[in-house]
Amino acid sequence: MHRRGAGAATPATPAPRKPVERFSAEVRLFAWVAELADTRMITLDLPRGVRASAVIAKTLKAAGLDESYGLNDSVRLAVNREYANPSLVVEPGDELALIPPISGGAPAYVRVTSERLDLQKLHDMVMTDGSGAVVTFTGATRDVEMLQYEAYEEMAQARIERIVAQLLETYKLEAVAIEHRVGTVPLNEPSVIVAVSSRNRPAAFAAAREAIDRVKAEAPIWKLELDSGYRSWIRGEIPDVGR
Repeated sequence: MHRRGAGAATPATPAPRKPVERFSAEVRLFAWVAELADTRMITLDLPRGVRASAVIAKTLKAAGLDESYGLNDSVRLAVNREYANPSLVVEPGDELALIPPISGGAPAYVRVTSERLDLQKLHDMVMTDGSGAVVTFTGATRDVEMLQYEAYEEMAQARIERIVAQLLETYKLEAVAIEHRVGTVPLNEPSVIVAVSSRNRPAAFAAAREAIDRVKAEAPIWKLELDSGYRSWIRGEIPDVGR
């Protein structure tokens, strides 16, 4: 009698996984990025198949810089002297450089974060040689123990970036920086900071006022009041889809 399975081949042992190939790459730094990092070159150990977005993050980390610069598009990677899409695969031998905002284009900085906000940092970020006026606005928790902010973070980031781009063009500003906090914000701590610089004070005041008014009206960020067991969502307006 023939036994079922008799003579069947023994399953082959899976081949060991090959180690990921790696390569060394140098990334050139320029302008204020190089100054903050205190070096003009960063050497990285990278895996084959690494994308430009990962190279930016690894470069910032190796340089001891704020990794949020990479998340909010404050820097770009140039590969072989061309600006690279974040999804581009970097190859061994590519010429790499980290590119901060180009002089002649007004710097813009936007971040939605759960970290505490720093007014002095944003003030310093917008101060340029052409800044005759710097106006800042700080919105803080008042009257209640704390506020809880919830946001559709990716959309809020993009919407605030669009607001900033329009303000830069409309008011011919030197620079704009906006940070909005999410999560728990205790009494007297800032939840949003706007910093605007321009060559003259009328433009700086007008732009700062428009910036905070539009962030409150357009960015998908919600506020919950918490005080001694009391909870209340702050009602606002439905955003104008015509913008």
